[in-house]
Amino acid sequence: MPFMLRAIDSPDTFLVSSEEASLRLDKLLALHFPSYSRTYFHYLLEQGCVLVNGKQLKKRDKPLAGDEIEVCFLLTPESDVKPEAIPLDILYEDEDLLVINKPAGMVVHPAPGHFQGTFVNALLHHCQSIQGMDPLRPGIVHRLDKDTTGALIAAKNPQAHAKLVALFAARKITKKYLAICVGTPQEGIIEAPIKRDPIHRKQMAICPLEGKEAKTGVRVLAKNEQLSYVELDLMTGRTHQIRVHMKHVNTPILGDPVYGFPNVNKKFNLNRQMLHAAYISFPHPSSAKQMEFHVPAPSDLNKVLDTILVHNSTSSYNKPKF
Repeated sequence: MPFMLRAIDSPDTFLVSSEEASLRLDKLLALHFPSYSRTYFHYLLEQGCVLVNGKQLKKRDKPLAGDEIEVCFLLTPESDVKPEAIPLDILYEDEDLLVINKPAGMVVHPAPGHFQGTFVNALLHHCQSIQGMDPLRPGIVHRLDKDTTGALIAAKNPQAHAKLVALFAARKITKKYLAICVGTPQEGIIEAPIKRDPIHRKQMAICPLEGKEAKTGVRVLAKNEQLSYVELDLMTGRTHQIRVHMKHVNTPILGDPVYGFPNVNKKFNLNRQMLHAAYISFPHPSSAKQMEFHVPAPSDLNKVLDTILVHNSTSSYNKPKF
């Protein structure tokens, strides 16, 4: 089934600097969003999805310093969401929903550069009756980063989807994570608003004045001189929230290629963040029965944890409170 022209995410905006004022619009877009090709931006310009101060310009036009550029990313019309026979580690399934243990490396839904091998591709194969939902993200009610593992919920019909989305919005779904951090964070609640980084557009950043509310609870389970094993309570659901918050307090997630310490990641030979969605609890969208799932941590995280416990400088190992 071909995609309709659908937005990938909410529009992105940035201001043109004085150094960028001599650049053509298509080159400027490619500079700010390097993961997309200039050909792709030609397509967006043709679709009227790039506005400069609220108006459409041509690819050869050169915006002025201070101009505001708004970009609405779309899937290209030739893209297909095809069912794929990708194995799923299913923790629970009924007529309304399923809960899986997402592996590292799996993208949740299609996006430019990732039109195959996603959870949505696997979901369409597994649940061939899914209908009446967004063709880009059928069944998706929340996301995990590509290299974050653990509990992921999907809806199997529009009614369950609407109720689960509402539960997330009302913060009636409890999500707790386990992570290995470089250094040891202070226990308590991190409150630091988050917005998209104005320079590195694929990243998020702390912004006290303009960011959206973001809260993460922190509890240290074990530590040694270099690393800590931490329980994290996701009290709000911002993009990259845990990873940005742990960077903010100078104890980034071990292995994080974006927000972490490259030298430490290299020392442990890691190229993905040691972050795992270990627990999720929510009222069932139909019965309201409280559902609860515990997901064992993956082997690579446990391997690092073993090194912490062997050289544990704390008096005891604290078990997670879930």
